[in-house]
This record gives sequence, structure tokens and C-alpha cells, in this order.
Amino acid sequence: MFGKGNATMRGNIAKLVGNIFVAVLLLVLLAGAGGCLQPDVQYRGMAAPPTEFLIGPEDVLIVTVWRNQELSKEVIVRPDGKISLPLLGDIMAAGLTAQALSKQVADGLAEFMSSPTVSVQVKEINSYHVFAVGEVGKPGKIVLKSFTSVLQAISYAGGFTLFASRNNVHVLRNVKNGQGETKQVMIPIPYQDIVHGKNLDANIILKAGDVIVVP
Repeated sequence: MFGKGNATMRGNIAKLVGNIFVAVLLLVLLAGAGGCLQPDVQYRGMAAPPTEFLIGPEDVLIVTVWRNQELSKEVIVRPDGKISLPLLGDIMAAGLTAQALSKQVADGLAEFMSSPTVSVQVKEINSYHVFAVGEVGKPGKIVLKSFTSVLQAISYAGGFTLFASRNNVHVLRNVKNGQGETKQVMIPIPYQDIVHGKNLDANIILKAGDVIVVP
């Protein structure tokens, strides 16, 4: 009898600790975004998926140099955004399209051979991931394989819990200003307006590294 009671108590304590951890994490995230809330966010254009995919860390690429098997490689983009290729060494791949990277590699190889033909194929997309924290069924990292809206990502995270404050959902996003400095902004997500068709533009397409916060 005492053993069963102790087990129940341990379970309650573990649940309490988990809830405290989530609460502390939310406070840290909100503190980091302090002063960044923009109540008059212009959502137009944010709900449209990008026309091109940009390469990022952890993506797997196949670099093919026509008629040169020794220079053709399958590579993984490193955390610093670079890849290593024969003759060229380290080159930056992150932030480029496959077509732009193909041209960059071809331009570099032009110093060693005549008119090289290069193609770059993205074999695996691993860099497009976001995070969901707070009152969702499965908080944590969500790896995405195609452009995804915030409501779709919430469904991937198991949807809202019974305690979720659906009217206070927001997305934390890192953006660069005109000086190239990175800062974090908070984008409010009016969930009720979206699901009732009043503000569909607010169902924004997520960017890699976005954090969905559900208080």
C-alpha cells in the first residue's frame, strides 16, 4: 500500500517538475524577446511560401561535375554552413539556392579546368526545422520537409493541450536589421481569427529556427 502511494507521489512530483521547467523556458524565451512585440504586424506576404529553397546546415547535397567522377561528391552542410570539395576546399553553401551553389562551384573549378559543368542536388532537407514549446501535445523540435504554416506545425506538435491559451500564441523569429545584426522579434498569431477565416494571412509560413510559443 505504501509502495503504491510512494509511486503516485513520485509521479506527481515528476509532473510538477516538468510543468515548472516548461514555465521557466517560456519566461526565458519571453524575456529574450522583450520589447520586440509588434501589435500592428503586417502579415501580408508572410503566408506565401518562398519560391526557392535555401540550403542550410545538415542538408545533404550531391555535387556532380560532368565527366569527372573524382570531383563529384555527396556532402553534408556543416554547422558553419560550409562544405568541403576537392580542389576548392571549404566553400559557403548555407543561404544559397542549389543553382547559385552550382555556379559558385563551377566558377571555382574554372581555374583548374575548361568550362566545367556542375549541378547541385539537395538529396535530404534537414535544415528546415522549428520548435514548439508550452501547451502543445508534443513540445520540441519539428523537422519539416516542405514549407509549413504555423497552424500545420502546431498540429505536428500534437495540437493544443486543454490548458493552452489559444489567443496568445506567438512565434519568435531571428531577423537581421539593415546593419546585418541579428535580433529576435515576436510575431503574434491570432488563432481564432485564422480558424474563422478573418485573417488568413496571419497563418504565416515558418522559417528555419522559428519558435512557436503556446502559453
